[in-house]
Amino acid sequence: MEKRQLGRSGLRVSRMALGTMTWGDDTDAEEAASQLVAFVDAGGTLVDTADIYTEGEGERVLGSLLGDLVPRDDIVLATKAVARRTDGPFGGGASRGALLSALDGSLRRLGVDHVDLWQLHAWDNTVPLHETLAALDFAVSSGKVRYTGVSNYSGWQLATAAASPTTAQLISVQMEYSLVERGVERELVPAALHHGVGILPWAPLGRGVLTGKYRTSTPADSRGASAAYAGYVEQHRTDRASRIVQAVVTAADGLGTSPLAVALAWVRDQPGVVAPVVGARDTGQLTGSLAAEDITLPRAIKSALDDVSAIDFGYPERGTGR
Repeated sequence: MEKRQLGRSGLRVSRMALGTMTWGDDTDAEEAASQLVAFVDAGGTLVDTADIYTEGEGERVLGSLLGDLVPRDDIVLATKAVARRTDGPFGGGASRGALLSALDGSLRRLGVDHVDLWQLHAWDNTVPLHETLAALDFAVSSGKVRYTGVSNYSGWQLATAAASPTTAQLISVQMEYSLVERGVERELVPAALHHGVGILPWAPLGRGVLTGKYRTSTPADSRGASAAYAGYVEQHRTDRASRIVQAVVTAADGLGTSPLAVALAWVRDQPGVVAPVVGARDTGQLTGSLAAEDITLPRAIKSALDDVSAIDFGYPERGTGR
């Protein structure tokens, strides 16, 4: 698998990341092990988790697989803090105390002495930004964190954080980005490009919609049929999304590949994107995502997908027109 620089840093990662949001819940330890081996065997290196995933079980499952199954040094290990909430004065948020407490918890669950990429899962309006960034500085200087990033920030939030005086340079931003969700192109992508921050798209398959499996019905074994994730998927089951999915299916038929591979290849090669974060129900589904590595969209197909999924831009993104 091709490797890319993550932001303006010396860190190189695979151009696809393995997501672990369902590990410890819908994905048990045996299936997680199978996915991790398949990902690493394909040349994948970046594995993403978070302290909030399945109440910490995602980190525990991943940690249990490092060492004997997959060498720790073969993995770029990424996790997140801020969103996890517990009782007590350090129970969550982006304060110094909460962040450093969360980091210690993540290291404990993962069974490692450091993480390669530590990300702020969300912006926290209740904490001064300088306090949050100072905690990142301390985490890096302590050796517990190698690089830092953010997730789910708006354009102005990313630009403000990236331009703040800090030794822990932000090298990544993780955002929802796909053919059916291109809103980040208005403000976030320009901010990331300007500050040299690499983009890690989550839900690059439009929460599963871009695979085409929801075109005529809701498969019983899909997230769209589950009580926990039905609402999550439903947000992208719209008339606009249906038109985009049909275009993706047509492109896939013409290229002799899957709609999944077409959708992944499109977002993977967008400006500023380093590695889409792909989660899978099982190893077979992950193998389908890994097949996108061999796909480069012809210019005509990319242009057609750009057109059918285009979003509105206006003032101030396009200026005053004067």
